[in-house]
Amino acid sequence: MSKRTRDTDLADAVLLREQGDLTQARRRLLALAAEHPDDAEVAYQTAWAHDALGLEADAVPYYERSLGLPGLSGQDRRGALLGLGSTYRVLGRHAEAVSTLRRGTEEFPEDRALRTFLAMALYNTGDHHEAMRILLGLLAATSRDPYVNRYRRAIEHHAEDLDGTV
Repeated sequence: MSKRTRDTDLADAVLLREQGDLTQARRRLLALAAEHPDDAEVAYQTAWAHDALGLEADAVPYYERSLGLPGLSGQDRRGALLGLGSTYRVLGRHAEAVSTLRRGTEEFPEDRALRTFLAMALYNTGDHHEAMRILLGLLAATSRDPYVNRYRRAIEHHAEDLDGTV
């Protein structure tokens, strides 16, 4: 298969997914993944299609493959880290979720969605303190609520000192 055909077929499958025809998108992406097993972008899109269908366990190997191969754009790598971390969490693989999402927040520190999903995974591992710290920091940084903004500095302070020891 030529690169042009691969690109066209991938774009068509992604469009199907975006239009809500998830089953057809998955079918086409599985065929592409079989033809291009070393293609990170195809693996990522295949993972995404599985995830969108609620087939999280089937998505994992494609996410892992996409992250283990060169070739993902920064945006797709960010999406793959969030997708894999979230999928691990849904599957009850909480320690792997934390590890993956932590890696994501280290690579993309400005991504608040990654930090939000990390907080959820930390909650699942029993690290409620760090989960709360992250979420309070996000709330203070992103809220447009006038009452939250009035107490923003206090919220930021308490996010770092939840036990009130400082």
